Amino acid sequence: MKGKTALATENRNVYIPTDSDFRLKNDAGAIAIDENFAAQSFWKDVIIRYFKKISAVLGLILIILISVMAVIGPDMNEYTYSGQELSQKNFAPRIKALEKFGIFTGEEAMRTTTGSKTINYYVEKGLDDVEYWFGSDNFGRDIWTRTWSGARVSLIIAVAAAIIDMVIGMSYGLISGYFGGKVDMVMQRILEIVNGIPRLVIVTLLLLVLQPGMLTIIFALMLTEWVGMSRIARAEMLKLKEQEFVLASRTLGAGSFFIIFKEVLPNIIGPIITQVMFSIPTAIFTEAFLSFVGLGIPVPQCSLGSLISEGFNSFTTHPYQIIPPIVVMALLMLSFNLVADGLREALDPKMKEM
Repeated sequence: MKGKTALATENRNVYIPTDSDFRLKNDAGAIAIDENFAAQSFWKDVIIRYFKKISAVLGLILIILISVMAVIGPDMNEYTYSGQELSQKNFAPRIKALEKFGIFTGEEAMRTTTGSKTINYYVEKGLDDVEYWFGSDNFGRDIWTRTWSGARVSLIIAVAAAIIDMVIGMSYGLISGYFGGKVDMVMQRILEIVNGIPRLVIVTLLLLVLQPGMLTIIFALMLTEWVGMSRIARAEMLKLKEQEFVLASRTLGAGSFFIIFKEVLPNIIGPIITQVMFSIPTAIFTEAFLSFVGLGIPVPQCSLGSLISEGFNSFTTHPYQIIPPIVVMALLMLSFNLVADGLREALDPKMKEM
């Protein structure tokens, strides 16, 4: 009896909580703010990491500016890329708004056997209303218009060739790496044969069959530039094809091409994009080289390479004619390399901890 009485007394002293004793903690703000591991998507994290790299941002800005000028630059004055005015050939750069500062006045220092003298064709011929912002060439064509028209052609060729090479090389490398064995051996021997043929030989043979032009250069680049992309795609496939998610898809009955392009490809998109960005300046340089040796864009059309070739012929007498296309091409190649370097760091998760 005494034990039951003590238990009843203890039960009467137990406090039973009610709903008013509880208060929900509203910590949604504290959960959302996590400075170390913020909850955000992969691509958002890539963008944030990319824009933290100043050189990559500078490269992107330069690419945008040059691309915009390639679109609107040829239409900013009354000249055309093919229009000739032989009475106004070899005019030095002149910008009226900057003449009061003593620059771009149209004067040019000419070297002769007796020394050097300064001439101004604008003044000598009484052409006060005429101005060539980058000067004129030996046919009286506006170098400003031709430079930006050439930049447009070079960009179109480089980007088109890079995209086509990405599709061909990526597909070839993924298929070769996935199936392996005899399929991989045969495909790699074909790749070595293609890679062993000099690019100049392929272009020369194409010019015997096709007309020189933009499509011929793109086709030539398409036949040769996909090798690097193929090797990268194959290496990534060999690294990922034995992973658990590929085994799970194969166990569930997924086909080979579904696994290649739906399972593996999204996981290697980072190296693929980086390689594409690195291949664009290579294509720009290759196009410039082909145009420089006379295997590129036919006249009166122009590219950066053909403009450099034309300016090289008069470099000793009129050096200003070669400077604009060289500067534009150098900035383009540098900018694409900076963007590719920034994308490589932003897309590689392992570099996040470095």
